[in-house]
Amino acid sequence: MSSDEFDYGKDERLRSREVTEGAEKAPHRAMFRAMGFDDDDLSSPMIGVPNPAADITPCNVHLDDVAESALEGADEAGGMPIEFGTITISDAISMGTEGMKASLISRELIADSVELVTFGERIDGLVTVAGCDKNLPGMMMAAIRTDLPSVFLYGGSIMPGQHEGRDVTIVSVFEGVGTYGTGEMDAEELDDLERSACPGAGSCGGMFTANTMASVSEALGLAPLGSASPPAEDEERYEVARRAGELAVEVVEENRRPSDILTRKSFENAIALQTAIGGSTNGVLHLLALAREAGIDLEIEDFDEISRRTPKIADLAPGGDRVMNDLHEIGGVPIVIRRLLESDLYHSDAMTVTGRTVEEELERLDLPADDEIEADFLYSVDDPKEDEGAIKILSGSLAPDGAVLKVTGDDEFYHQGPARVFEDEEAAMEYVQEGHIESGDVIVIRNEGPKGGPGMREMLGVTAAVVGAGHEDDVALITDGRFSGGTRGPMIGHVAPEAFVGGPIGLLEDGDEITVDIPERELAVDLDDAELDARREEWEQPAPAYDSGVLAKYGRDFDSASNGAVTNPGLTRESDSGEY
Repeated sequence: MSSDEFDYGKDERLRSREVTEGAEKAPHRAMFRAMGFDDDDLSSPMIGVPNPAADITPCNVHLDDVAESALEGADEAGGMPIEFGTITISDAISMGTEGMKASLISRELIADSVELVTFGERIDGLVTVAGCDKNLPGMMMAAIRTDLPSVFLYGGSIMPGQHEGRDVTIVSVFEGVGTYGTGEMDAEELDDLERSACPGAGSCGGMFTANTMASVSEALGLAPLGSASPPAEDEERYEVARRAGELAVEVVEENRRPSDILTRKSFENAIALQTAIGGSTNGVLHLLALAREAGIDLEIEDFDEISRRTPKIADLAPGGDRVMNDLHEIGGVPIVIRRLLESDLYHSDAMTVTGRTVEEELERLDLPADDEIEADFLYSVDDPKEDEGAIKILSGSLAPDGAVLKVTGDDEFYHQGPARVFEDEEAAMEYVQEGHIESGDVIVIRNEGPKGGPGMREMLGVTAAVVGAGHEDDVALITDGRFSGGTRGPMIGHVAPEAFVGGPIGLLEDGDEITVDIPERELAVDLDDAELDARREEWEQPAPAYDSGVLAKYGRDFDSASNGAVTNPGLTRESDSGEY
């Protein structure tokens, strides 16, 4: 045979030709043939399907089935789909333990692992499958970083459980622990709540982190409109997956890349949606990281600016009682986007993965008219749930580089009280569970930041315990760590600079008077500069929590939360405060 006879006719633009074309690639093709691929496959674009399926969390337990539908769609559309695995961490199961430090690290490791496989195997395009919280930004970061034609595919959320005639979620159980601790819930009821809260597969059902980032994927244009809300175990979820596989072949053939889709407008749309639906504070961290990957100028202050002009129009858990499936039943995320767009709060000309603009995509969807929608949790822009969005960025003497709060209660919240300082989450949790918490307290949990933790543990356990103990409105909590999307109440996270690098939160002492002023966006301590300077002179940086292994490595690499806590060294910059 001549050398030409080893040419399988693959599009010359595809880099997978490097492993399929020519006589010298016979060994490579032999490997593919061992896996059942044939000549038709070898002539087709290679579509990678990274899949974090695992039995470690209900968020991901069904993802093999979701990925299979995507593989079928890509194959039927003329692609050569190749599935490969990556990791996941169950945030809910690791919550409240030392293991939670692995959560944010998993975001970075997922992005790195997908980048490595696509680079090493010369893959042409991606369907990035995601379930649990950090899967979603990790997969989107990988798509942006590789800039391969990609379609984002969410695994869908869990249905709510039923307890005493009401819908419940995993957050109900966390808060139940706090209520049990006060004696207001007995062991039998807590046991029943535990057994009924999570009825099957899927990510946590409220507008917590996974559903926030799934919604954001639509707003960014990385996922088709309407793809975020179908439940995990609904047949429509598998239709979404099949269409994602088909679309992946199209975006490769059209060479439609994330860099062709993502703009400053895309991120402004994502923030507008996040604030309008009461999305997770983690969305701030992850959108900053995605913007860094995309090379788009986005600062933490942009979230507050956009939130001030964007009303909260969806009242979903944890602020309300409704879950993602309730939103799905009235049309899903596109319904919220349409309301924002019609009020000039959303960029209609932003591009999507389909090659059409947001406005064009909305016109193609079969959505109910606004006057046909009856939903007590969805409001109009003219008569919103809250005049401003749920995300607030606070700054001041305790957070020169900013801190993040999601308002789930009073938008005019003002609190002043004494600091109760804890060096880690466990000590604070013990304080709350033993009943020491008092009205007016400001619980301070430090050394839980990106570097100091390392990994910014989420603290749903302790925040839920505070709420469950009856202190949702009269106790504040501040930390350089993170919160779950299920956290509610005046809980302020991502305080930057963090304690480990000498941020002011590391200088606090028990009894210091702390002010939390949401209308003025202030987080401050009643100490003058001279006192803070004197304490800084006495301060010594703590020893790293780990001196070897993966936590030590990522602890060294993490950047500030105000920059998205990225670890990609090409994306970091110096802090405005000069602390880094």
